[in-house]
Amino acid sequence: MTTSTVTAQSPVTTSKTSAAPDPARLRRRRRLAQWGFVAPAVFFMLLFFGYPLVRNVVMSFQHYTPKTFFTGEAPFNGTDNWSDVFQDALFGKALWHTLVFTAGSLLGQFCIGLALAVFFSRRFPLNGVLRSLILLPWLVPMVVSGIVWRRILDQDTGVLNSFLDTLGVGGHTPWLTSPDMALLSVVLVNIWIGIPFNMVILYGGLQEIPKELYEAASLDGASGWRTFRSITLPMLKPVITVVLVLGFMSTVKILDLILALTDGGPADSTQTLGTLTYQNSFVQLDFGAGAVVGNVLILISAVFAVFYLRANRTEGK
Repeated sequence: MTTSTVTAQSPVTTSKTSAAPDPARLRRRRRLAQWGFVAPAVFFMLLFFGYPLVRNVVMSFQHYTPKTFFTGEAPFNGTDNWSDVFQDALFGKALWHTLVFTAGSLLGQFCIGLALAVFFSRRFPLNGVLRSLILLPWLVPMVVSGIVWRRILDQDTGVLNSFLDTLGVGGHTPWLTSPDMALLSVVLVNIWIGIPFNMVILYGGLQEIPKELYEAASLDGASGWRTFRSITLPMLKPVITVVLVLGFMSTVKILDLILALTDGGPADSTQTLGTLTYQNSFVQLDFGAGAVVGNVLILISAVFAVFYLRANRTEGK
């Protein structure tokens, strides 16, 4: 009897090696993830900044009146709005007043703010308390500051004229009612408001300067002015750039302070591009002309924004 033996062969198991991930697919996923994080910010910027900006540019080429809000009709009139604004003598005055107001405010705020920053960088009793008190003008809303200073600078009942009258210097100065004094008064008030911002930023920059540099300068016999000119100012250059550019962009478009103090008067002596935009759009209801002046303000701010970004990039290198 023959016995047949069946040889059982073990099944062959094939191990599948895991396929390597596709680099192109990984790059696409990474790019999608990046856009997923950026998309909300892009949407916000387009909705709340991009659309109003484009709408303002388009409006400057339209005959846009209050009737447009009901009918939706705003026919294009080419460059009529632009030519009307540029030919208006008030636009030239407003542009000049804006330059004077901005330059005077920045110069006063920066110089006094830097002096206070250097002063408070030294240790002395009540240093922190005094620095906190100086911040108050920056914390008060600008409209409130304008109303308070309007009472202070009043020619007849103002505190400043009463104080000057007590000193015998003359207490009837028309701070806000004279075309020769009004712009200067507005500049001085804005300097008072902007000093804390400059002081805080510059004070922070001073704290980052290595103390060893001052010690070395002292050992070399350098005077205080030489130390300030050769060490403090060069080391503060990046901070100074930030302070001046941001200060310019916030000062050139100021509206509420001037409206609270003088409302652009007397005799348009404090009319700036910001107040002119308001007057054209919401007083004369000429929205096209208001859009033109607004676009000029945007263009000026954009130029200095580019300067700020390029200056930061240069400092970074």
